[in-house]
Amino acid sequence: MLDLLELRKEIDQIDSQVVELYEKRAKIVEDVARYKIETGKPVFDPEREKAMLKKLGEKTHSEFNCRGIQELYQQIISISRRRQYQLLSEHGAAVPLGFTQVEALKKDGVTVVFQGVEGAYSYAAMNAFFGQNIDSFHVDTWKDAIGARRAGRAEYAVRPIENSTAGIVQDNYDLLTKYDHYIVGEQIIPCQHALVGLPGASLSHITDIYSHPQALMQCRDFLEEHKEWQIHEYGNTAAAAKKIAEEKDISQAAISSPFAAQFFGLSVLKENIYTNAGNSTRFIIVTKDKIYWKGAGKISVSYELPHATGSLYNSLSHFIYNGLNMTKIESRPVPGKNWEYRFFVDFEGNLSSSAVKNTLLGLKEEAQNLRIHGNY
Repeated sequence: MLDLLELRKEIDQIDSQVVELYEKRAKIVEDVARYKIETGKPVFDPEREKAMLKKLGEKTHSEFNCRGIQELYQQIISISRRRQYQLLSEHGAAVPLGFTQVEALKKDGVTVVFQGVEGAYSYAAMNAFFGQNIDSFHVDTWKDAIGARRAGRAEYAVRPIENSTAGIVQDNYDLLTKYDHYIVGEQIIPCQHALVGLPGASLSHITDIYSHPQALMQCRDFLEEHKEWQIHEYGNTAAAAKKIAEEKDISQAAISSPFAAQFFGLSVLKENIYTNAGNSTRFIIVTKDKIYWKGAGKISVSYELPHATGSLYNSLSHFIYNGLNMTKIESRPVPGKNWEYRFFVDFEGNLSSSAVKNTLLGLKEEAQNLRIHGNY
């Protein structure tokens, strides 16, 4: 019978040899990095890596071992690249960020644009982030908000980026890459959806419901209890409330915040109709300037990847190797490129950090169209 302790002892001895050889290899990798620093040769050489993996696989004696050694060396090569990027960064190689650090964001006396109308959640997010000492105006669409900011009519724009129940606001993700603007802050607002109608109305009067598509989704369980109602999508929850107030049709109701109901003189017919009691929306604050607050702790980037085995893993390994905590990843189709995707990643860090600079350098070298959307 085989002795398990003896087998483990043999494995420990082999592992010690592997560690010794790995460290020897790592030292040579540093010499390779120094050569590339002197010659300007790129760190990432996908064709050489592909040839290396093929050659190493051919040295094994079974299909299982071939796959195993190739997977192992994918990791080793990836780690080697991370170390080379570190050394390049130490010698001055870096992504040209173009961002300026500021002690604090200017909030008093600024002009802010938001989508919707007064009483909307975006209006509440704006007030929560900036306070009352501002000038503000509203527009009909998120694109209009960006247009107003680009035209110089506002210094900041407030836009929803994701909801804890309905997920991301896809159009605003796409707008991040379509136009030059940068995230400088975020504000989370609880979505206390209510069914609101004219004073004196009751549920028995209602035949038609109006609200933003995401609000309708967030209240789907309540709406399914009233299949007799006609559901209508509307541009904004507060705008839907405004419609009810202006048209004065007792058969119409809106899903909006109680704050909007009060603002437009409506009655709350049913409180807390959302499916998820913890339902909240995260809003981003964007501006034209590439600035970030000195104490900022979150970074948003996007990039595209080639259709190649391990490309997504390789991009994410930069965050792992540099000890950065990734808090979110989303993908969106790349316009004009069927079945190709852009990845949006949020991670913890500050642009002044060496770990962040190393990560961004690696992403720039190995991904396509890297964009830094903000540090906030």
